[in-house]
Amino acid sequence: MKLYLDPGHGGSDSGATGNGLLEKDINLDIALRIRSLLINNYENVDVQMSRSSDLTKSLSQRTNEANAWGADYYLSIHCNAFNGSARGYEDYIHSSLSDSSTTAIYQDIIHEEVTKVNQLRNRGQKKANFHVLRESYMPALLTENGFIDNPQDAALMSDAAWRQDVAQGHVNGLARAFNLQRKEDGTGTLYKVIAGSFQTRDNAEERVAYLQSHGIESFIITITISGQLWYRVQAGAFSNRDNAENRLQEVQAAGITDAFIVTETTANHAPENDAGYSIMGQTYLSPELMNLFVKDVNNDAIELGIHYLTIGEAYGIRGDIAFAQAMHETDYLRFTGVVQPEQNNYCGLGATGPDNPGASFETPEEGVLAHIQHLYAYASTEPLPDEYPLVDPRFDLVTRGSAPAWTDLNGKWAVPGDNYGQSILDLYVRMIDFSTQQLNNVKQNISW
Repeated sequence: MKLYLDPGHGGSDSGATGNGLLEKDINLDIALRIRSLLINNYENVDVQMSRSSDLTKSLSQRTNEANAWGADYYLSIHCNAFNGSARGYEDYIHSSLSDSSTTAIYQDIIHEEVTKVNQLRNRGQKKANFHVLRESYMPALLTENGFIDNPQDAALMSDAAWRQDVAQGHVNGLARAFNLQRKEDGTGTLYKVIAGSFQTRDNAEERVAYLQSHGIESFIITITISGQLWYRVQAGAFSNRDNAENRLQEVQAAGITDAFIVTETTANHAPENDAGYSIMGQTYLSPELMNLFVKDVNNDAIELGIHYLTIGEAYGIRGDIAFAQAMHETDYLRFTGVVQPEQNNYCGLGATGPDNPGASFETPEEGVLAHIQHLYAYASTEPLPDEYPLVDPRFDLVTRGSAPAWTDLNGKWAVPGDNYGQSILDLYVRMIDFSTQQLNNVKQNISW
């Protein structure tokens, strides 16, 4: 199935506005989540987006692109606005179509699935003469996911977990309408390129500096073998063995003869059953790659990667997945929910609604520390390490060790949050894919 996925508006066209939100941002976020869910979970799905960033594109450009590509379906994602009092979800097909048309049947299915999960008033299935419905050659649907100028609907829109649920509802409808087949569960592998192991951090830092002087991104992770602490220099983590082999060759060509590849088996499409996706564990991605990932969406984002690596390492927490959780909670550090940037609260600690935006911390580092400590409370029954003071105000409210895996946070960190952990892991997969692309770009630009 070839899906043309169209996040409405963008660039100089913000779309509707209200309650501190821009329609173009909400549309894009939901659409990106739809694309990720489809590509990661279903066979034989090809998705082309009208835009995957904040750019301006005319309606004609969108429909011409979809028609030239030969899409099987056109899905346009929007939010609504009226007078501040209107609320709810509605969707549209073209006004010329009968209720028994294929397009109308698809609308029936997708409408049913979206309204199951979106917590919005159901305003019904409608028809209109919108450009994208009229000029697209293939069946087309435009969804209006709440009223951005209504405080109740906007409060939902500002919640990343809600946007994930809405995306999942669209995907569930597409899967039913087009009889999409889920990818089979199985085992996958992450391939980590280790460019040296050392008993002292100073030696490891020298290796990192040497690799960086040769244009190779790397960072330090720790591992305990037979009671001995080792400092490993990691030069990439890849889901594809060939990419890892290519990186290994680059490292070896730089004169590092003791480099090697280690593998970690992970559950493919069922990470909650795999120790590789436990909250405790090593960090794969470098601070630089974490920062690049968020800046690809929000160029004004502050750089938190180093804090998630170093503090995560001190507590034995997967710092890169914790970083993904922070991006999920803060909408890529754009803070479109009730928590504000000056709070330095990157995981929504204590935030329960507009009247209670949660805890505040003095510095970004302290905010990351509180986040990691809260994860540690859920994942471990051990006492807190002594390296940092306790700054998490809700540490003692957690049932210690009650959530050793990310999906165990469902219904605990977020309520109801049925897919909360899965949403974090889905974003983390996007981080891995983005990082692989960035590292491949570095490879292409290196001349020996």
